[in-house]
Amino acid sequence: MTDHSSGMEDGEASGILIPLHEARNARLDQPVRFDRRELDQILRLYGRMVAANEWRDYAIDHLTDRAVFSVFRRASEVPLFQIVKDPRLARRQGAFAVIAAGGRILKRGQELGRVLGVFDAKLRVVEA
Repeated sequence: MTDHSSGMEDGEASGILIPLHEARNARLDQPVRFDRRELDQILRLYGRMVAANEWRDYAIDHLTDRAVFSVFRRASEVPLFQIVKDPRLARRQGAFAVIAAGGRILKRGQELGRVLGVFDAKLRVVEA
C-alpha cells in the first residue's frame, strides 16, 4: 500500500515560479555588503595596521548603493581611509576603491586584493 497523502503526485507543487522582475526588485532592495572573503582580506589588512599602531578603529556601513569600510586613527575623527565596494562601477572602473580622507581616490579596480595593495609597505634604499 502506498501513501499519497503528501499531495506531490501530480507535480504541481514541485517548483515555485517567481517572475524575474520581482526577484530583481527584491535583490535591489537589499543593501550592498562585503562577502566573507572580502571582509577577511580587509580585516587582515586592518590587523596589520593596528599592529603597526597606524589604525585604531573602524566602521562598516552597508548602504543601498555601496558598502564602506572606514578606518580611523581615533573614533572621534574623520576616517583616514575608506574601502568602498560599489557594484554599479564593476564593469567600468572596478567595484572596489580606496579613498583618502580628502576624498581623493588612491586606487580603484576589479580585484580587492590589488586595490588593498596600495597599503603595502614600499621598499626604499637606505644609505648606511
